[in-house]
Amino acid sequence: MPGLDYASTQPKRSAVALGSNIGDSQTLLEAAIKTLAQTPGIILEARSNWYQTKAVGPPQPDYLNGCVTLQVEMLPQQLLEILLGIEQQFGRVRQEHWGPRTLDLDLLLYDDFILDTPNLQIPHPRMRDRAFVLVPLAEIAPDWIEPVSGCVIKGLLKEVDCSDVCLIDGQLKLPSLNTEED
Repeated sequence: MPGLDYASTQPKRSAVALGSNIGDSQTLLEAAIKTLAQTPGIILEARSNWYQTKAVGPPQPDYLNGCVTLQVEMLPQQLLEILLGIEQQFGRVRQEHWGPRTLDLDLLLYDDFILDTPNLQIPHPRMRDRAFVLVPLAEIAPDWIEPVSGCVIKGLLKEVDCSDVCLIDGQLKLPSLNTEED
């Protein structure tokens, strides 16, 4: 993998999207963050607010979504394995593509690396098109450069429709973006 220094002991910054639309989503998501923060080799750097969003895919309940940034001392594949293990721990069963789920953890970014393997793509291949990812990520990492496009997260956010993303217990207000309420 060009550019990925396997021997580096320096922590790497990563971004993870969290989502849930089955069960007590907020409790599940909070517990998932706590589990991540207690995992050796992972330090929770920042977390976003929670946002209610329309589901992508088959008809299903709305999602609760958010993002975290982490400092990790592991390779991307190891982080993915940890995320998949946490999903399973919280009852995730993969039955239907884009179907409802108790917990969804997606590895979005890993420093400025670009990675394309059969089971892991970094940056996440659809993150640039998804307001439910970009809104919470822009809240905590607005100036992080998405390495494929070369654009900062807050710039990518300007290119997507955010009308179906609602801040829980408040209204969606993003600094430096020109948003209008319906």
